Amino acid sequence: MLLLCYPKCSTCQKAKKWLDQNQITYTERHIAEENPSYDELKEWYEKSGLPLKKFFNTSGMVYKEMQLKDKLPTMSEEEQLKLLASNGMIVKRPLLIMEENVLVGFKEAQWNEELNR
Repeated sequence: MLLLCYPKCSTCQKAKKWLDQNQITYTERHIAEENPSYDELKEWYEKSGLPLKKFFNTSGMVYKEMQLKDKLPTMSEEEQLKLLASNGMIVKRPLLIMEENVLVGFKEAQWNEELNR
């Protein structure tokens, strides 16, 4: 499993703590230092079954500065993926990449259900 996170993010810290407490092995990747590529994001988006909008960090400063709330509806899927690949701080975190699924953001109940199958 691959965990993409930002060390200063409190939600990411909670997710890591939860994974550690549940003795789940993962590889950690700093989302701002090693931004996901277009191809990675496309694959994860398709695997997740979620709307692409869920991959955007809508509460982040960069999202707000770029006024993406107004721009995203008019952008193509490809343009949105390229934008996500351009800056890790736009990507919602944490991202947990598994063989069969992708979890976006940390919701303990959802992670518990998904990882304890």
